[in-house]
Amino acid sequence: MTYLIDAWLDRPQPYLRILNRETGEVCALFEQDALEELREQGELDLHNLASTEPPVLKELVRTLFLFCYARALRPMEAPPRETRSAA
Repeated sequence: MTYLIDAWLDRPQPYLRILNRETGEVCALFEQDALEELREQGELDLHNLASTEPPVLKELVRTLFLFCYARALRPMEAPPRETRSAA
């Protein structure tokens, strides 16, 4: 299976999508919060996105999928509990 990276990072609501090249199906979607986290972790490099070298792009797609799956496995944040004092 081959993938296509569709990224629009210089807009008010940036996004990056990984698409199945054959079907156009969106396999992964990264919006602003995920992109910021990837940048903070050093996993999203704009030079790699602009690369035409297949090994570089293959590693980038691999990294993005791993990040996506790891993020999906995180426990959901519970709302803060209300504390009540005993009367």
